[in-house]
Amino acid sequence: MLQYIFEFIGTLVLVLLGDGVCAAVTLNKSKAQGAGWVLITLAWGFAVMVGVFIAGPVSGAHLNPAVTLGLAVAGSFPWASVLGYVVAQMLGGFSGACLVYVMYKDHYDATADQPEAMLGTFCTAPAIRNYGRNFFVEMVSTCLLVLCIIALGQKGNVLLPITTGSLGAFPVTCVIMSIGMSLGATTGYALNPARDLSPRLAHALLPIKGKGGSDWAYSWVPVAGPLAGGVLAALIGMLIF
Repeated sequence: MLQYIFEFIGTLVLVLLGDGVCAAVTLNKSKAQGAGWVLITLAWGFAVMVGVFIAGPVSGAHLNPAVTLGLAVAGSFPWASVLGYVVAQMLGGFSGACLVYVMYKDHYDATADQPEAMLGTFCTAPAIRNYGRNFFVEMVSTCLLVLCIIALGQKGNVLLPITTGSLGAFPVTCVIMSIGMSLGATTGYALNPARDLSPRLAHALLPIKGKGGSDWAYSWVPVAGPLAGGVLAALIGMLIF
């Protein structure tokens, strides 16, 4: 149970800081408005790092259903714990998004005439909507992330054995920043169903003035793509390691 609690807390922090930078850069009257894509990619990487620092020593800090699934397929994580981890991650993502809304409530009110901008502070949307290609981008991007995590756990990769927690936070942070800067401009690089579906649900349920729809037509892409990428990474990892 303690592992599930820390997965919840770690994912909450990840989304709080990650969606927080999206709100800061996007919403009207924010001091960071217009700061741009580089700030978003850096802050999302640091958001993951902070979540890993908190949860890593107890749960291993997956903070992502795609990571949990990929590690289970690779034989590095017990299948009996998968459901509990995923539920904790999804609840954490929802709670983190709700906290962002509470903190930026005045700025959401000041952006009430821009529903797409407000939605973008909760979840991802493609720059060009092409569901097949969007899915492919999310799958390949997440595959890179999970494959890196699997590789970091291999003996001889680094001087000290590391996992997704502890020292593993920094290299994983760098990978996430790299993916965001190089590939993320196509879809917003969800990489994580708990980072996208849970905040999207929060957007749908919260009483946000002028919010518009939650774009459920696209919602399957940042869920199915990362999960497929996690499984693909596990299969590649088992083949090459």
